[in-house]
Amino acid sequence: MKPSRSEYLNIRGLQYHVRHWGDPHAPKLFMVHGWMDISASFQFMVDCLQKEWHVIAPDWRGFGLTERPQADTYWYPDYLADLDALLLHYSPDEAVNLLGHSLGGNVVGLYAGVRPQRIAKLVNLEGFGLPGTKPEDAPGRFAKWLDELLEKPEMRSYPSLDGVIARLQKTNPRLSRERAGFLAAHWAGQNDEGNWEILGDPAHKNTNPLLYRIDEVTACWARISAPVLWVEAAETDIWRWFGDNALMRAEIDRRIAFIPDVRTEIIPDAGHMLHHDQPELLAAAIERFLAE
Repeated sequence: MKPSRSEYLNIRGLQYHVRHWGDPHAPKLFMVHGWMDISASFQFMVDCLQKEWHVIAPDWRGFGLTERPQADTYWYPDYLADLDALLLHYSPDEAVNLLGHSLGGNVVGLYAGVRPQRIAKLVNLEGFGLPGTKPEDAPGRFAKWLDELLEKPEMRSYPSLDGVIARLQKTNPRLSRERAGFLAAHWAGQNDEGNWEILGDPAHKNTNPLLYRIDEVTACWARISAPVLWVEAAETDIWRWFGDNALMRAEIDRRIAFIPDVRTEIIPDAGHMLHHDQPELLAAAIERFLAE
């Protein structure tokens, strides 16, 4: 494996953990992970990159080794502001190559429309967005959020690292034990009782009380000026968030059409964690795109 190194920064009042791979003088490639994930999740894909890159990957607030804010809810505007501060720190004067997976893909898509001049090329790995909502959903959403605040959320713990490995392989059967072992050691840590807990703030599990307004999202996507590589996994299970698979396909295609300069790529024999399942194919697709 290519070695990585850790750095800690003060970003908007939080101690942020940032993982680096490669020569600091090489071209920069920023990567941001998804929900309940960590920066080390990109290790297998980084190992497959053929060109020398300086890969910079933070743990989002409340994940991995980054500090948790004193908050009940995590908001998309905070992710955008954190990303803006990180890019300003590492690349204040030049547009960047930016990649995001899942939640990270949603964040980078919004950011590229809000700060189009900051992005040279954008790679979106299954950042489809969320199912659309209606105004009449608001009362129930607020009520559910208030009810959840009455009970402190908790993360499941495991008596050993083997339990974490088994959990990862159950979620993704394509994951080898070797890769699951690497991820588990970064994805979880031991608590005071000696059990292993996922390094994610339990507050991430709470309902977001704000509605997901897809028209606002696509308005941001329509302002993206950088070329975009949109990557999907052939056997993704993301459809379960949308309901009917056929309806999901039509809706996702409708959303993609808002991006002015976009090309799509399907990675075969891969699920939603496509950077774990097919890192070689994914790395090759990304480098072809960045070389154009």
